Formats: sequence, C-alpha cells, structure tokens
Amino acid sequence: MPSSNGVVNEAKVPLLEDQYSSKEDGIVQLSGRDDDQELGLTRRVWIESKKLWHIVGPAIFSRIASYSMLVITQAFAGHLGDLELAAISISNNVIVGFDFGLLLGMASALETLCGQAFGAKKYYMLGVYMQRSWIVLFICCIFLLPLYLFASPMLKLLGQPTDVAELSGVVAVCMIPLHFSFAFQFPLQRFLQSQLKTGVIAWVSLAALAVHMLVSWLFVSQFKLGVVGTAITLNFSWWVLVFGLYGYTVCGGCPLTWAGFSHEAFSGLWEFTKLSASSGVMLCLENWYYRILILMTGNLKNAEIALDALSICMTINGWEMMIPLAFFAGTGVRVANELGAGNGKGAKFATKVSVMTSIVIGLFFWCLIMTFHNEMALIFTSSKAVLEAVNKLSLLLAFTILLNSVQPVLSGVAVGSGWQSYVAYINLGCYYLIGVPLGFLMGWGFHQGVMGIWAGMIFGGTAVQTLILIIITARCDWEKEAEKATRNAEKWAEIKQEA
Repeated sequence: MPSSNGVVNEAKVPLLEDQYSSKEDGIVQLSGRDDDQELGLTRRVWIESKKLWHIVGPAIFSRIASYSMLVITQAFAGHLGDLELAAISISNNVIVGFDFGLLLGMASALETLCGQAFGAKKYYMLGVYMQRSWIVLFICCIFLLPLYLFASPMLKLLGQPTDVAELSGVVAVCMIPLHFSFAFQFPLQRFLQSQLKTGVIAWVSLAALAVHMLVSWLFVSQFKLGVVGTAITLNFSWWVLVFGLYGYTVCGGCPLTWAGFSHEAFSGLWEFTKLSASSGVMLCLENWYYRILILMTGNLKNAEIALDALSICMTINGWEMMIPLAFFAGTGVRVANELGAGNGKGAKFATKVSVMTSIVIGLFFWCLIMTFHNEMALIFTSSKAVLEAVNKLSLLLAFTILLNSVQPVLSGVAVGSGWQSYVAYINLGCYYLIGVPLGFLMGWGFHQGVMGIWAGMIFGGTAVQTLILIIITARCDWEKEAEKATRNAEKWAEIKQEA
C-alpha cells in the first residue's frame, strides 16, 4: 500500500501518472506483453479470447439478469392488458430509458479512468474515481427528478395517447427509488469490472433476479396490485444490486483499490464531470435514438397496437443487446488496460478479437430471429393483432441486432481510449441529422408507418455511424494512444494548475 502522504498526493491527480507502481499481491493483471507478438496468430487469438471472456462472460450474465428484470416486469404488465403493457413500455423505454442512458454513459467514464489506472497499477486511484462518480451521478439524479414527477404532461406534450400518458406517469413516480439506484450501481459495477472482479457482479445479479421474480409474483399474482405493483418490483431488485456490490467492496473484497471514504474524492470534480458528461452524451445519444423511435410510433394511427409491437421488438433487441454491451464493457477494459500499460499493439489486437467474436454472435441471433419470427412475441402477449404486427417487424429486428453486434464494441474502444467527445459528435450527426429525419420521411412522407420509421433510422443512422467508427478505429495510431495514456497525469496536472 502507498504511504499516507503518497496517497494524498496521488489522489489529488484527476487522471493517471506516468510511472508505474510495483505489482501488488492479489491483483490479476491481464495486460499484454511484448512477447505475445512473437506467438502464432492462433495462439494469440486464444490468449486474447481468454482475457476478453474473463470479463465478457460474467458481464453478459449480469447484464442479461439485470435486463431480464425489466423484461419480467413488462411481461407481467402485458398479461394485465394492452393499456398496462403500453404504459410500462413507455415508462421503461422513454422515462427510465432516457435516465438510464445518461447515467450509464456518465458512469462509463470510469471505464477509461479505472481501466487505465488498473493497467498502470495505480490501484488506490480506482476507489477515488468511484467516489467522484457517486457524487457527480447523485447530483445529476436530483436534476433529473422532474422527469419522473412530471412524466404525464411531458408524454402528452410529445403526442402520446392520454390514457397511456396518465398511467405511464403513475408508473414513473413509482420508479423514483430505481432512478437513484443508478447513481450507485453503475459506478460500483465499473469499479469492480475494471479490476477484473466480474464474478461477484454475476452472483449479485443472480440474487437480484431471484428477488425480482419472487417480488413480482407476490405483488402481481398474489397481492393483485396491478401495474403499480409491477412497477414497484424494480425498486427492490435494483437496490439488491447496489447493496450487494457495495457490501463486497467495503467488506474486504477490494483491499488494494478500496481504502475507505476520502475527502480527496471532492478534488478534481470539475475535470471528472467534464469527462463524465462527454461519456454520458456519447452513450445516451445512442440510447435515446431508439427511444425516439418509440415516441414517433406513438403518434401514428392505431398507436396502441403499433406501440405494443414495437415495444416488444425493442425489448427483445434490448435483451440481446446485453451481449454486445458486455463486449462494449470488455473491450473498453481490455483497451484501457493495454493502453495504461503502454502496449498499443495489445490494444489493437484486443479490438480485432472482440469485434470478430461479437459479429459471430450477432449472426447467430440474426438466424434465430429469422427462424422463430412467428413465435418470439408469445412471452409478452396473446393478442393476435400484436403478434401479427411483431411478425411483420421481425426482419428489421434481425438487421438491427446484426448491426448492433459491431457498433457497441467500437464504442467500447472509444471509451477505453478516451475518445468520448469525438464520438459524441459522430452520434449526434448520424442519429439526429440523418437517421431521425429519414425515419420521419419514410414513416409519414412515404406512408410506411412504423416499418418506415424504423428502417430509416436503422439504415440512415446506425449503419452510417457504424461505418464511420470502423474507419476511425482502422486508422487509429495505437502506439500514440498508448503514449498519451501514460502522459495523462502531466496533462491534467497542468490543467489543474491553470485553473
């Protein structure tokens, strides 16, 4: 452990230092070595795949478990009625989705900072960074609270049907405790993930999923609390995640990276906030994109059936999306670890292996959707009209899943490398200057309805953004990025002195 004076001085530095500390016992390092470059390609792919799946495997399980809580909630609501399904769908996909995207994106700043700190063996800084993230995200939660309190009038203003907007507003108020859990759970997850303690995240997620299933059965099937009871269940399960991960962290699970609460977490908050904001904008512009699709569909004729069908497709897409998002996290950690260790070639090779692996998985799910397009909506509804509408949308769902097998992985590279601000501009241009107008044109201009809106947003926004990210990643100077990662302390120290 560093000395007390060393700890204080180090904690005042917002980002990383040049020199590396000595290796500590109990920490697993997965950074690459120069010797790895001399091995055969097959052997190198195998080694990198093991490093990647050490992170991705538990991350997939934990993310699917967490998202399954939302799916279970939506499934319970769907069997209460079409109105209840639409209200839960709007609340989850618009209100919670807006909030979720921003806070998750802001927390992803830790993937850059903690990942590079871990690669550079600056273990103490991981705990300081996490505490800074708690502070920033909690303040952000307070500012976002009106989103939940005034959900009904906002949804009406956005053109949603009155009955759906009213019930969605009631559901949103019930989810306020869930809202505040994000401020603590997201940083905890990234703190543990960056130091490769992914197993505990998976186990705590399993426990939370079990609690959610039990509480959902009690509140909906036994206590007959209806859609309100369905919404309340999410509060229990997500706070189980928070307390489980926090308990592991402070009760000896992270002896080198958690040294207790420190007033040093309040220093360098402005620099940290700027990086968090860049991360938040980058990720939430992606997350909000498909929320806009839901809102645009709500303005169509016969909106309830179209909204139910699209919400089911978005739920299936979101469920499968947990796999690419796990690769987003795994790639971000691997790239940040390698860059923090000064190994540009290792970061480049980690990117290639991650992208190819995710594409193979995406192709598998593309085939799965195309094979079971008639049956995949039965878990959510028994309405024939909704089932037929979902069947018509299945082709677009399959292509969305295929594109999303590449794009999040490349975004993970951006997070690991610290390119969040740059990618935020790309997302803004592709999604909102190309995709949304094209979706509007095809949906209303060419009278293609929900299929036109979705097709325009996929091929006009997501495809163009993915192509640009491929070009940027292919042209990256990885050795230069590695040098930049090891010079971060001097850069941010100069900024702090000027301030």
